[in-house]
Amino acid sequence: MQFFKWLYPGIGVKRWITLCILGLGLISAVALSAIKTMSKSNIILASLAMAVLIFGIFLVFMAIKNMLRIFVRALMPPHRDDRLVDIVYQKRQSESLSRGPRVVALGGGTGLSTLLSGLKLFTSNITAIVTVTDTGGSSGRLRDEMDMLPPGDIRNCLVALADAGPLIRDLFQYRFEAGEGLSGHSFGNLFITALSKVTGDFEKAIRESSKVLAIRGRVIPSTLEKVTLVGEFVDGTIAEGETNITDVQKPLSRIELKPDSCRACPEALDAIDNADLIILGPGSLYTSILPNILIHDICQAILKSDAYKIYISNVMTQPGETDGYSTWDHLRVLMEHTDPRIVDACFVNSQEVPPAMIAKYREKGANEVELDLDIIRSKGYEVIEGEILKIDGQVRHDPDRLSRLIFDHYLNVTKLAKV
Repeated sequence: MQFFKWLYPGIGVKRWITLCILGLGLISAVALSAIKTMSKSNIILASLAMAVLIFGIFLVFMAIKNMLRIFVRALMPPHRDDRLVDIVYQKRQSESLSRGPRVVALGGGTGLSTLLSGLKLFTSNITAIVTVTDTGGSSGRLRDEMDMLPPGDIRNCLVALADAGPLIRDLFQYRFEAGEGLSGHSFGNLFITALSKVTGDFEKAIRESSKVLAIRGRVIPSTLEKVTLVGEFVDGTIAEGETNITDVQKPLSRIELKPDSCRACPEALDAIDNADLIILGPGSLYTSILPNILIHDICQAILKSDAYKIYISNVMTQPGETDGYSTWDHLRVLMEHTDPRIVDACFVNSQEVPPAMIAKYREKGANEVELDLDIIRSKGYEVIEGEILKIDGQVRHDPDRLSRLIFDHYLNVTKLAKV
């Protein structure tokens, strides 16, 4: 019965179905005629049969071509100007990316979102596990006023993984500069907040936002509970809240979560359990990376996972968090808070930072992270070096080059494991 729906008025395929049937009829008639007159050598009849055959093939071709055009127009998104060949290419690229390794990246802030924008060029099997301890800016205000998880880092990760057009991405990142109550808020934060209130579910709000942005992969909060960072400084003093900790500008000795019994988001644990590659960093050591792995369930899931685990070292120190830290110091802090098995390898930058940029950062209290790589190797960890910087007014990782280095090394590791 479904077939007869194609004959409903207004669909526009009846004429082409009729034309296709006519063409097939002419081809069949010529074929039968050829069989009957195979023994005869009448040139005129043969020429006529050939003409009818060609005409029949032409009718079938035109009918199929126009029916395909109707189907393509029906399936294409409205107002899309892409050519069919571009759509097919993008579809094939999408299928190729769907066969890529299963990657879990943990962090927060700009470090994680920068990394994600490069990872999505190599695989669509990405799960970003994002810290939810932010207490500053738009996110902090929404956290306090709306009694919800801070959406800012999650928004940045959604935009980084987005396949939607630039207008939608820019809309999510748009920050209001005026308006009582609106000033300082980003549209994306307000959108996620509104969705979470409409649906009554923060996770569902993230999933629906993911659909709007057509992201490659998933973005998941590390926990669905409201948690607070508690920082203990070298001088023994304590501060609560991410913003308060960073504002103190004193060397940290330890960071904790309050409550320390918070449970991990179940989807985050499933992603870690199925991961081929787990990535920590780049980003703020104490306020972006550690808050995720301080959650007991997440730390244990990483330790039990057979995935290849890497840490991406920061290039510059962060004032008030990692003053004077070397690469080994970053790793050491990770292990002191969790377990020495938390990583297998460390990725570091070998590209020279321009002296002018180093001087600029020193004015703000930051310095280049010392590469004490021999110590890291002596502790049994792999070290992978590469020129992975993008310098455009600030020193940061180039997401494309960093991701290529990660995947090239991962493929080499998996090949050696199979030998």
